[in-house]
Amino acid sequence: MGISAKWAAALAVAVAFAIGACADPQQVSEIKAKVDEIQAQQKDIVAKLEGLSQGQKQLLAKAPAAAPRQPQEDPNKVYNVPVGKSYAMGPATAAVTIVEFSDFQCPFCAQAAAIVKQVTDAYPNDVRFVYKNYPLPFHKEAMPAAKAAIAAGNQGKFFEMHDKLFENYRTLSEDYYAKAAGELGLDVERFKKDMADPATQALVDQEMKEAREADVRGTPTIFINGKKPQGRSFELYKGLIDEALKAKGKAG
Repeated sequence: MGISAKWAAALAVAVAFAIGACADPQQVSEIKAKVDEIQAQQKDIVAKLEGLSQGQKQLLAKAPAAAPRQPQEDPNKVYNVPVGKSYAMGPATAAVTIVEFSDFQCPFCAQAAAIVKQVTDAYPNDVRFVYKNYPLPFHKEAMPAAKAAIAAGNQGKFFEMHDKLFENYRTLSEDYYAKAAGELGLDVERFKKDMADPATQALVDQEMKEAREADVRGTPTIFINGKKPQGRSFELYKGLIDEALKAKGKAG
């Protein structure tokens, strides 16, 4: 592998990690296209360098390469993300609604789940949390896990299953779902039937459609009153929630 090829491959990895989320295939494809473009530009540059003196080459070699910038989200854009039939916790009349598109096998989503819990614990009366499934195709257990959560929800234990799945996101399996259902006191046979029910798949499909309509490119993607925060931390979310409550005439 040449120097330019090594640099481009390293750039692809660096950009993916910089995103701080599990990227979907569309985003990965966009990154690869950008890397391919850079490689083509580098070949042209190398050809031109052949005509330069050794001193000029050394000077240019010291110049830092500019990495491509990721498209920036508009922090003020408000998306209309419907609650629909997705599972939610917190008052329906809450001043602030947090919607999360997530994947139960995504490590970044497991981290986000802990932050969201901090938020819902801190604002039990002012925040409504809505969870929407966005299982990525390269996480083979993401779709079954999404169905397991919905099947548990049919028996009133969606968020209990949600917590168990994220606590064990590294070891998800068909056997684990049934085991978790039993530990939650669910009717396990009904749970298995509900996992296989076409209506369960239909709900996941609907949530994935809503994700695409809201420009979701990876997981987790969080919306606070329709806006995508530019970062992920309890302090950031708290500031945005307090600002929203103040705007509505409520104390933080």
